[in-house]
Amino acid sequence: MAALPRISEPPPGGWRYLIALGSNMRHPQFGAPERVLGAAVATLAAQGVVIERVAPVMRSAPVGPSWRRYANGAAVVRSDLAPPDLLAMLKHIEQVFGRRRGRRWGSRVIDLDIVLWDGGIWRSHKLCVPHIAYRSRDFVLRPALAVAADWRDPITQCTIRHHHSRLTRRRPAPRGTRPSA
Repeated sequence: MAALPRISEPPPGGWRYLIALGSNMRHPQFGAPERVLGAAVATLAAQGVVIERVAPVMRSAPVGPSWRRYANGAAVVRSDLAPPDLLAMLKHIEQVFGRRRGRRWGSRVIDLDIVLWDGGIWRSHKLCVPHIAYRSRDFVLRPALAVAADWRDPITQCTIRHHHSRLTRRRPAPRGTRPSA
């Protein structure tokens, strides 16, 4: 079995993280999904995480079997916590907000994911940073673009701006698909 990654002490001021936020269910206390995202950010701050920037909330279509539209956002935060410890905090917040384990793409009150970390790459059996699928998800890249456009992916060396541009660029229709006259 491979050893878990080791990291040094956090830099002064803590590690920087890009966190993706998503919700598509009302919360009995906080209300609509957009407000759930704000409450999750406030909860992170109450836990000692420094909030540097928060993206405006965007709406997106669901992926998979869920039928409710999502509210998506992103935040750049600072923390002395190592990636697995921050992940544990995020999962605890999800649980407190009422997220239940179940269908992978089902509806959820809150989803909090570590997308990037300024410490580089983290690989363990429970956590992969950079997030393995973020480059192909507009609902992650678009909010991230608002708060971390120039953050470089340590694997590809591309910025968030570059990944978003690649994902959303117009492509010509395949040959033979044009309607005939």
